[in-house]
Amino acid sequence: MRSHIISVVLLCAASASVVACQPTDTAKPSNSAPPATSASTVPTKDNKPAEEKKSVPNFVGMGLQSAQDAAQKQGFYILKSHDSLGRARMQVLDRDWKVCTQNFKAGKTVPTTTQLDFGAVKLAETCPAHDQSAPGAAGGTMPDFRGKSVKAARQALNSGTSITANDATGASRWVLVESNWQVCTQKPAAGAKLNGQPVTLGAVKFEEHCP
Repeated sequence: MRSHIISVVLLCAASASVVACQPTDTAKPSNSAPPATSASTVPTKDNKPAEEKKSVPNFVGMGLQSAQDAAQKQGFYILKSHDSLGRARMQVLDRDWKVCTQNFKAGKTVPTTTQLDFGAVKLAETCPAHDQSAPGAAGGTMPDFRGKSVKAARQALNSGTSITANDATGASRWVLVESNWQVCTQKPAAGAKLNGQPVTLGAVKFEEHCP
């Protein structure tokens, strides 16, 4: 009887030890921290950075390349240039051109995202008193092209127009670089209705006088 009681006591003690060692489902390490959460900032109208504005420098008289470099140093990166003589020439090598006009006066404060447009002529040329613009699109009426470059006249006409450019001196020279030739005569005449008819231009070089 006594041995039976001892066996029961030992069995109960062993059972209690096993239960005490088993991990529970709800147990957590004492130093555990809640998982980190990521937050994303959504730009709003209120926290949007203000648009930067700066005073436009004076670029007139500078070489075109130097003017462009100076503009970029001030934060103006949207730049363009055009022929101040209205001959529609491209400024291929900027160092060969100088600035005559700028579309914003020096000292005017504008956003740095504003486009700056420089009117320029070649270094050996004299700036005109006023910026000369190329003729606008012809539409349904023939513009007056006299004194304009053959290239500018061609650009103003519909791209499908048949155009013949002749040497107005009668020397039968080829009109190759059309921006170097000025229109002396035109057919149809200025103000005539355009309905797809061919256009003929008589021209001489700009350093020459129309006959």
